[in-house]
Amino acid sequence: MTSDDLVSILTSLDLPTKVRLLTGASAFTLHPQPSIGLGEMRFSDGPTGVRGLKFSGGRVVALFPNATLLSSQWDEDGAYEFGRLLAEEALAQQIHVVLGPTINLHRTPLGGRLFEAYSEDPLLTGKIAAAYVRGVQSLGVGACLKHLIANESETDRNTVNSVVDEATLREVYLLPFEIAIDAADPWTIMAAYNDVNGLPSTEQTVVNNDIVKGEFGYRGLIMSDWFATRTAGPAANGGLDLVMPGPDGPWGDALVAAVRSGEVDEAVIDDHLGRLLLLAQRTGALGTPRDYPDGLPAPASSVRREQLTRIAARGMTVLQNNDAVLPLDRSATVALIGRHAVETIDMGGGSAQVNPPYQVSVASGLTALLGSRVSVVDGVDVRTRPVPARDGFFSSPQVVLCDAAGHELERRPLAGARTVIGMDDDFAGRVATARFTGVVTGPAQVELGVIGVGDWKLSVGGHSSSVSLRVSGNGFGEEILAPPAHTFEATVSPGDVFEATVSLDDTFTIGGFGLIGHAASRETVDVIDDAVRAAAAADVAVVVVGLTEEQETESVDKSTLHLPGAQNALVEAVAGAARRTVVVVNAATPVIMPWLSRVDAVLWAGLPGQEGGHAVAAALLGDIEPAGRLVTTFPTDDGKTPAWTVTPVDGRLVYDEGRFVGYRGHFGGRAPDPVFWLGHGLGYTTWEYSDVRLVLGDAPAIHATVKNTGKRTSREVVQVYLRPTEHDEPVRLVGWTPVTVEPGKSVRVTVRTDRRMWRKWDTESGSWTRIADGGTFLVARGLGDIRASVS
Repeated sequence: MTSDDLVSILTSLDLPTKVRLLTGASAFTLHPQPSIGLGEMRFSDGPTGVRGLKFSGGRVVALFPNATLLSSQWDEDGAYEFGRLLAEEALAQQIHVVLGPTINLHRTPLGGRLFEAYSEDPLLTGKIAAAYVRGVQSLGVGACLKHLIANESETDRNTVNSVVDEATLREVYLLPFEIAIDAADPWTIMAAYNDVNGLPSTEQTVVNNDIVKGEFGYRGLIMSDWFATRTAGPAANGGLDLVMPGPDGPWGDALVAAVRSGEVDEAVIDDHLGRLLLLAQRTGALGTPRDYPDGLPAPASSVRREQLTRIAARGMTVLQNNDAVLPLDRSATVALIGRHAVETIDMGGGSAQVNPPYQVSVASGLTALLGSRVSVVDGVDVRTRPVPARDGFFSSPQVVLCDAAGHELERRPLAGARTVIGMDDDFAGRVATARFTGVVTGPAQVELGVIGVGDWKLSVGGHSSSVSLRVSGNGFGEEILAPPAHTFEATVSPGDVFEATVSLDDTFTIGGFGLIGHAASRETVDVIDDAVRAAAAADVAVVVVGLTEEQETESVDKSTLHLPGAQNALVEAVAGAARRTVVVVNAATPVIMPWLSRVDAVLWAGLPGQEGGHAVAAALLGDIEPAGRLVTTFPTDDGKTPAWTVTPVDGRLVYDEGRFVGYRGHFGGRAPDPVFWLGHGLGYTTWEYSDVRLVLGDAPAIHATVKNTGKRTSREVVQVYLRPTEHDEPVRLVGWTPVTVEPGKSVRVTVRTDRRMWRKWDTESGSWTRIADGGTFLVARGLGDIRASVS
């Protein structure tokens, strides 16, 4: 599209039509405009799978490993492949834009949504994001950097004012956006919900216009997060190009009036529309419609299984491995213990959830490879809030939606025993009642229940009851992201039908609903006794512990890093009885490990996606080396971090640690030494470094010889950090290079540092300056294992 073409298009449209195109047509689509050859554009959430146009209950799609498992590989080629696979998933659904990656930083480990984001380090985050974006966009699908800016936690996210000094904002939180824009030219960016220094992100003219579109030279489109836009004129003038979702919103007639009153220049509207049309051209929605390929791998295909298993296993990290207990001896007997072993958590909560074809548990994955040598023992309870029944508990769960007259509006299956009503519905009319049914296939003693706002009537077997559920009013989107629930215990027989009917009042607009079903809880002491007996009888005990979607989710932050329930007691008891104990941590973010000194090995497994159990099994047995390196520092206990709290005070969340976020603050004495540093990871071999040399220049390079002193081919990540001479300058990662080496062999490795890590922001002059000459390069396997220092 030439500039003349754009002028011709703009002059052909009147002002109301232009403005109409700048608000979504629905939850995930944009308006077409046939008169200019503009077709409908379709967006989808996409950090760990391309969910499609429905928030819940949509088509079956592949569930990918979570973001920290991808970034833990420290591999730009791997991130590029990941992006291309997501693009294939998008093309299969004719999706134009995938709403990812999330490139906010792991400022405090309490952040509930960190599982979607890459790292606490801005350079690592930016480089991985850029490769991911290049991969997605290589197939003509748009990527979306989110969330601009200072959106590192979820508490009061729609109203919080993130208070960040200018140098920290520039050097730390804007840097991943700058790197990705420079290296990958992402086609869209999403503005956040929160305020920054007193101004809404959607109205941040300095950030959006002056820095991103000005200094960074960004040509793409900035859209709002869903329902984040609060104003017409200020947001339009503040650099926001597109309001989502639609069809309603704060622009429309109000923005037309703002233009006609002179508050907003029509040239501003034309710039917004020009960026939208550029997106349409890039994604094949402007002019001749694009062709979509046939024969793409299905979500459950053998091709996807190999890809997703490999990606997940390669990102897993060996945190501890005393006496080389890992990889496991295939001839050994294994006691596999823990709720996460039988109900492995493969994805986080909120908008990252998808409808996968299946989710493989660790129990299924390890048993498939070791057969009868594995004995499986369920673990202690790990949740405080009920969740929808896992696949298989109910046979053929469904919901029938009816209007006030009792006429059926829609009958839909309940994928994952849950659905959303009032969003993306494929019918006209208002839902007055919804009747949920599921045939129980589980054990005799069960806990059943319902999720969702409304007045419920419940029945199963000889049980009947009623209950009214309402939201607490403490959070935005609570009806969808954290709806209320009710449970009860019952004695059932296989084949009994659980029926739950909810009546919705006239004020209902949207909500999430589901059926709860699982075996009734047992006493913790009995569960632990069973685990101890199994551990004592086996050659090795593998205990799978972790977090759930209660802790790792959108809209809610954590209150602690300690494992929920009695999981720590379970590990302690097993370690006291077993000959060897391996702990697998099924979590995307740091947890406290009070039992660390009493176990032999720890494998951090993240949220590994639909092939999770296969990937964990492959990693434990060494079929795929878990060669990950941590992307977040693991503290010794709650509060022992440079930044901790996520709770605003008087509406303000102050980033008072400044540039000393994560490992920077630990190394700089702003917090105690952690138990594991960013960059830590053992893999399955040992390494020797020698002949480390510095080559000076605008961006110096480090050369080192790396020798694999172990017995198997392995992957190393050579990391270089800069410790500046200036006491008020934090240590920072300046570059890294991954390398694969055969046993006994040596390779010469070059790590080229990034020139942006040599600068600092001068707030007085409002410009970049160079840090003082001197300082020391630290060549390391994480800052807890420094192999060489070069002045």
